[in-house]
Amino acid sequence: MPEYNAPLRDMRFVLHEVFDAASLWARLPALAESVDADTADAILEEAAKVAAGLIAPLSRSGDEEGAQWIGGDVRTPAGFRQAYATYADGGWVGLSGNPLYGGMGMPKMLAVAFEEMLYAADSSFALYSALSSGACLAIDAHASDALKNTYLPPMYEGRWAGSMCLTEAHAGSDLGIIRTRAEPRADGSYGISGSKIFITGGEQDLTENIIHLVLAKLPDAPAGAKGISLFLVPKVLVKADGGLGACNAVSCGSIEHKMGIKASATCVMNFDGATGYLVGEVNKGLMAMFTMMNYERLSIGIQGIGCAEASYQNAVAYARERLQGRAATGAISQDRNADPIIAHADVRRMLLTIKALTEGGRAFACYVGQQLDLAKFTEDADERRRAEAQVALLTPIAKAFFSDNGLESCVHGQQVFGGHGYIREWGQEQRVRDVRIAQIYEGTNGIQALDLLGRKVVANAGVALGSFAAEVRDFALRCEMPSSRLLLDALARLESLSDWLLEQARIDAHAVGAASVEYLHLFGYVAYAYMWARMAVVAQARLHEDRDFYGAKLATAEFFFRRLLPRTLGLEASIRAGSEALYGLRAEQF
Repeated sequence: MPEYNAPLRDMRFVLHEVFDAASLWARLPALAESVDADTADAILEEAAKVAAGLIAPLSRSGDEEGAQWIGGDVRTPAGFRQAYATYADGGWVGLSGNPLYGGMGMPKMLAVAFEEMLYAADSSFALYSALSSGACLAIDAHASDALKNTYLPPMYEGRWAGSMCLTEAHAGSDLGIIRTRAEPRADGSYGISGSKIFITGGEQDLTENIIHLVLAKLPDAPAGAKGISLFLVPKVLVKADGGLGACNAVSCGSIEHKMGIKASATCVMNFDGATGYLVGEVNKGLMAMFTMMNYERLSIGIQGIGCAEASYQNAVAYARERLQGRAATGAISQDRNADPIIAHADVRRMLLTIKALTEGGRAFACYVGQQLDLAKFTEDADERRRAEAQVALLTPIAKAFFSDNGLESCVHGQQVFGGHGYIREWGQEQRVRDVRIAQIYEGTNGIQALDLLGRKVVANAGVALGSFAAEVRDFALRCEMPSSRLLLDALARLESLSDWLLEQARIDAHAVGAASVEYLHLFGYVAYAYMWARMAVVAQARLHEDRDFYGAKLATAEFFFRRLLPRTLGLEASIRAGSEALYGLRAEQF
């Protein structure tokens, strides 16, 4: 039976030693009184118990039973309702929520570590609260005070959940062509009519109400994305005193039968003149929804890190015990007929690849969390603007690179088990199935790459990239480590390619689309190199305190710089090949 234990030592290393989060929190007035290093450690300790003791034991049984659609209702797997009630009672849904409405107000740097634990324990379970947290964020940022006061407290309590209703059968990434309609009513509400698909947690039996955030168009709305508005549509109508009233005209038509995350209900939702309330301004709903979508994109990227960590833990345990063949240098286990497979170079290659990518991702998630905290809480206007620009630049990388690496890592973890990795009882095949969706939902990774290169680099002439690059270069020049030269070389490669692509985009309409995925990956490796350089500096300074832990950090950093960062060379060659080869075939020749 696979097990998961949160990597608390590593999470503390990143949070406290690499980023010195407590010092940042101390200078931000909104956080100074609510969180310090001790508080953060206590929260992480409790979160680890919840993840390992409450949620992880449900993962396999939840996958086998799956969510069930029965006459319009959804039943979650055995144990989910009780576990979710305990989870909600602990206040975990509102961990980073606004304290004015009952949230705990914890910083994002801490929340990303908690989210990793949830996804590692069970991605299906994690999604129910992740969508609620994102919905709360959008409501808090854009809804009226009346809507906030009515809906946020019970959502943060976990009594009510949230969902995000964007996609329609004919409209995925192109939301400008949605058909769901909103008709104004005399009382100020709207009648919402239409169908949405792929709605995570659109129906479930965990909470007494579900608050749907629905994109729809008014009758006189402009064409395209400029005519989209956002509406809050409760499953159960709420009375003036805050109690629950009649059922709204919202129903679940079916749930999807999926490759993975089977215990997460992915629903077809039908709105038949359902009562809804405008969130934000008319025809500016997409902007409001992006508040939630950007939160979810980082969260879904972290799904890749969590799944990879869980796969890694089980692969390492297996590699230490599984006896096959002899080490290349001769027998290690003299009293046994074979050596543990962790002695073999290829097994070490796979394990180190997972370890380097997962720990690099964990540090980068904390870094993005730091930027989010600055954007939200700093009182320095210039600092806020820079942080907001960095969040916009780095979010597509976090979503796509984390999840791409998550699949690669889970496949490596499965491969370590050989044939046993293909068998259900070891749990590795479930990780591969569960993590695969992270590359698809919340905007496919190809869309993230287009967003990064097309909107965040080319459209603003590389200004945000320049700010990030300056920070990395400044650190590398001050860093007295062998890796600093490799980091500077990789950064120069990224900047040179960016300049070249800015020129190519002016003369080739296909340039951005042709290069975007490879560009995102190259950027991702440079960002991870920055994280590994920062981790290596700390590890070198503290090596005398704990040679096992900090020595492992230095060895893993060396592996990253010598064996993984060189992938940027191939990515550069692919990008510079241009777009012509992609259009050598006519459509009918495929």
